[in-house]
Amino acid sequence: MAIQGFDYEAFAQNLTTQAQEIVPADFNANQKQYVVNTLMNFSRLAGEALYNDTENNFNADQAVMITQIIAEWSFHKSVDLIRSGIPQQFWDPIMQKIAFTIFEIAKQTFKQNLPQDQILQLIEHHVKKAWDEALQELKDRNLIDEGLREKAAGQSNIDSMMQDMQQQESSPPQAPPAPAAGPQKPQAPVPASANPPAAIDMSKPIEAYKPPKLLKLVAVALLLKRVTDDRVQTILNRFEQDDAGTVLRYMYVDDLEEKVDPTVTMRVLEDIGRNLPSATEVNTNMLVERVKSAAEMMDRQKLESFVQVERPNVRRFIFNAMEGEFYKMPPRVAAVIASHLEHSV
Repeated sequence: MAIQGFDYEAFAQNLTTQAQEIVPADFNANQKQYVVNTLMNFSRLAGEALYNDTENNFNADQAVMITQIIAEWSFHKSVDLIRSGIPQQFWDPIMQKIAFTIFEIAKQTFKQNLPQDQILQLIEHHVKKAWDEALQELKDRNLIDEGLREKAAGQSNIDSMMQDMQQQESSPPQAPPAPAAGPQKPQAPVPASANPPAAIDMSKPIEAYKPPKLLKLVAVALLLKRVTDDRVQTILNRFEQDDAGTVLRYMYVDDLEEKVDPTVTMRVLEDIGRNLPSATEVNTNMLVERVKSAAEMMDRQKLESFVQVERPNVRRFIFNAMEGEFYKMPPRVAAVIASHLEHSV
């Protein structure tokens, strides 16, 4: 169901109109247009995706906030790109990476009802991470040199604007204050959960006598710090909402590894591992699903012709898999059969 009261087209246009007034004056016409178009495109795409999202059930306030965050970071990072000297043919891929990162992290954090300050901090952390990774990738591919990478890495329009605003506020007023220029960190209200999460006190190490469940969630957070952003949400979707929120908050605690006794962490992870299906079980289940999917896409006569010329064990594996069962054979052999069947579709 579409989000009532959220006109993403009008909102994106409003954000774009504001951006047109604050694009750096020293930019040429092409550069100014790039900043404006980038903000417009990403805010419209984000707004449309949220408007049609039937899974997360965001309300209008949340959709506005997420779209605004994407618009503001699109503005700042497109300005950074232009000032960096990075060749223009690389601008769009970098901006796409950043916008996708913001969108995914925003959805995760809003879904878990994290406090607004934490949401903004997490997004800023991931924007910087995506920016640095994109620049390093260009350097690794020999598309830019180290000097240009360092110059681009040092660009931060949002920090520059915040410094300018602080200087204006600290200077003696010479005239009635003018309206603040430029996007600021969003201040729109973030809907709070019925039971807001308690703040994390990380002034002391996490001790072994802490509740076992908390230790498990902290251990999961340590693991997810090494997982790519797009997989984090997939994993957290398997948790209860409150637990997922706790994992997210601990993931971004600085020096978390140093605050947890490694022996305790290992015991917790071993306990988790004992309750997980074995790698072989996971792989065989996946192979069964692959064969079932491929078989369902094939014409019945074609499938029978395909199976007829195979060896008995292969036929048994395929027919068992179509019934949801794994016929015992080496997983590597089963994987070859599954791939052969998929390529025959």
